[in-house]
Order: sequence, then structure tokens, then C-alpha cells
Amino acid sequence: MKVAVTGGGGFLGQRIVEMLREEGSEVVSISRGHYPELEALGVECRRADLTNEAALATALAGADAVIHVAAKAGFWGKREDFMAANLRGTETLLAACAQHGIGRLVYTSSPSVCFDGRDHLRATNDLPRATRFLSPYPESKALAEQSVLAANSAQLSTVALRPHLIFGPRDPHIIPRLLERAAQGRLIRVGDGRNEVSLTHVDNAAWAHVCALRALEPNAACAGQAYFVGNREPVLLWDWIDGLLQALGYPAVQRRLPLGIARALGLACEAAWTLLPLKGEPPMTRFVALQLARSHSYDMGPVERDLGYEERLDMAAATANLIEDLKQNA
Repeated sequence: MKVAVTGGGGFLGQRIVEMLREEGSEVVSISRGHYPELEALGVECRRADLTNEAALATALAGADAVIHVAAKAGFWGKREDFMAANLRGTETLLAACAQHGIGRLVYTSSPSVCFDGRDHLRATNDLPRATRFLSPYPESKALAEQSVLAANSAQLSTVALRPHLIFGPRDPHIIPRLLERAAQGRLIRVGDGRNEVSLTHVDNAAWAHVCALRALEPNAACAGQAYFVGNREPVLLWDWIDGLLQALGYPAVQRRLPLGIARALGLACEAAWTLLPLKGEPPMTRFVALQLARSHSYDMGPVERDLGYEERLDMAAATANLIEDLKQNA
């Protein structure tokens, strides 16, 4: 099977590409950059912007299946930029799949498409997508996910995966920013610190995509469905962060902020960064405050049942792997 992976040079995309190659699949990486490390694995790298219909159609030529990982991520930015990359880019991809007769599409979504500001404890696939959003990222991903699942048919089987808070070696996002703030003394515990959260080691997130590709076919149980993906064992978020910081020689988080005050601060920051406007990202938004204080953990039963997925690293091994990598690359 020849598999095209959009965003194959990214954090999750590269691990998916590596696993596909280990499985013996022929892989094409589609992205805007150049990645010699992928070419060294025998991966054909094709450049294309997802919103460029002609370029994307050319890049997908010869593929049997697509894993669509590429996206614009972040909690702050212009809505039109997120919509262009995440919604219009996905719609363009769907059109290109139809043009080439591609039969399988695995879409990387996000649990944030369901986040409505309330606690979600061990939520299942029955949790509906949110109808109101405090950030353009989850809004754009929700609309894109809806388009992908609506496209499921006898000609194109689709499935959406929602990996939550991916971490591990080569992470350029969550953990580096966390450690940078810890080093600067800028980490603040929002809420009561007892919120339960599912985290996902990058190996588990990537393996779930490979399992989805295997399972996906017309009338498969997973076709047209969305699945939460995470380590089976959730953590108390702030306890896990304190343990990570201690293992790496950082002080534990001492500062605390009630959720109500954090939300008010987030609203004020959003107004200032919008009206003035100020450069960069605001230090707090309502979306970030709620993400840091609320529980968002998920039941892995559905993804295990329908995709034949089994996690490769449990939470203890995943955390140890992260700490070892961070120490080696400090």
C-alpha cells in the first residue's frame, strides 16, 4: 500500500512515517518543507500547500490511502488563518482523494473539538462536538472533522482520531514551553489542581494511526467514526507536571490562581491583544484557563475495540521515556 502522509515532517507525522516504513509500506510525505531525514528512510517527499488544489492533486498522485496530519495548531491567532489551513485545506484534500480514487483517509483531529468548558471524565465517543468555541483552532478542527466523516462512503472510507496532548521525544510544542515557563518562574497552577487529564505518548498516537489505516475499509466498524486516543491511564495533571519538573531538577509549581480569576484575566488579555493589538500570544486566554483547570480524560475502550489498537507505552514507561530523552538532549 502506498500511503501519503500530510505533515510527514512534523512531530506526530514523522513518527507515523517511521512506523509505516517499519511495517513495509511505501510512503509519500506531503508538506511545505524539505526533510532529508525522511528521504534517508526511503520516503518520497513532495512539496505542496494544502490550499493549493493543483499542487495537492499532483502530490497525491499514485497514493492508495492518506493520513492527514498537517494542521495549523495553537490557541491564539487569526480565525481566517486557522480556517484556511484546517478547514479549506481538508476540503481540498477530500476533493483530491475523490479525483484520484483514493479509498482510505485517516484524519488527525483533536479532543478540543468537543471541549465546551466543562469537566469531561473518561468520556467516550458519544461525547458530541461543541457548538461554541473560545479559540479558532478547535472550531476549525471541528468543522474539518465534520467534513471528513460526512465524506465517508463506499468510495472513500474515513475515520478521525483525536489524540490528546501528545508528548515524547522531538516534541517542539507542549513540553519545551512548559519547561521554559518553569525555568522563568512563570508556571501557575490554575484551579484546584485535581483535574484528571489524558496524555498521549507520541508512539501511541502514531501507532493508533497505523491501526486505523489497517482497520479502515468500507463498512468497517470505524468507518465514519471519531475516536479519542490517549494513554489508557489518565493523570492528575498538576501532580504529573510536578513529578516531571522534580525529575528534571526544576522547582515544583508554587503559584496558584483560581479558575474564575484566570478566566477573567484571559478575557482581559484577549481584549488587549485584539484591540491594541499587541504582538505575540497573550499569557492567558479563557480557553487556556479552562484547559488547565478542567478534567478532560477519555475512555480508550472504543479505539481498542474497533481499531485493534493497544498502547505501546503505558503511562509510567511513557513518562520515563520522556524524562530520559529530555536529560539526554538538555
